[in-house]
Amino acid sequence: MPIVTVQQGPRTVELKRELVKQITDAFVDAYRIPAETVQVWIHEVPTDSWGAAGTLTADK
Repeated sequence: MPIVTVQQGPRTVELKRELVKQITDAFVDAYRIPAETVQVWIHEVPTDSWGAAGTLTADK
């Protein structure tokens, strides 16, 4: 059973639904497995809890 973990900043429920669908479809197509065996875990990190290039993402 594949488990895919996505770490990202906050997104809308609609975008997360589409992401989960597309990731699941990709595994079904590539591995020829039932969609029911694919799990997608989304870990959202608040913009004030991560940064890049020395700047907090919330400050951009």
